[in-house]
Amino acid sequence: MQQHHTHVILENIRSAQNVGAIFRTADAIGVSKIWLTGYTPAPIDRFGRAVPDIAKTALGAEAHIPWEHHEDPSELILELRAQGMQVVAVELTPHALDYKQYEVVGPTALIFGNEVDGVSSDMLTSADAVIALPMRGKKESLNVATTAGIVLYRLFDR
Repeated sequence: MQQHHTHVILENIRSAQNVGAIFRTADAIGVSKIWLTGYTPAPIDRFGRAVPDIAKTALGAEAHIPWEHHEDPSELILELRAQGMQVVAVELTPHALDYKQYEVVGPTALIFGNEVDGVSSDMLTSADAVIALPMRGKKESLNVATTAGIVLYRLFDR
């Protein structure tokens, strides 16, 4: 299995099921690390126990893909940039580039945000690029785990 020098940053994801689903997809595509920021739930709780809803949807991927909690996503972005990573937010904004037009060049960290509020304005401002999936229907967004799956496969399954 080819592993990409790709990181995923989850910013304030509420749902443990979404986190688990993203772990499973990230493992399938070869993501090298997942960063959990803010109140995003981790696969292991503060007592060292597995979080059942993450384990159920990740189906073991949470044990195979490295992850770390980082409280401050702004600080994390600075650290990743210092390591030579490009930081790309995935969010529907007026100036976002269509995800199909974006070309990955080198190590990349993708930010996926909260299910309701999306990627925070601080992270959007800090990102090197913002990409989005076009929405042609009545709804303004997809589920964050669905979006992560589409974007990860489009950008890294080559």
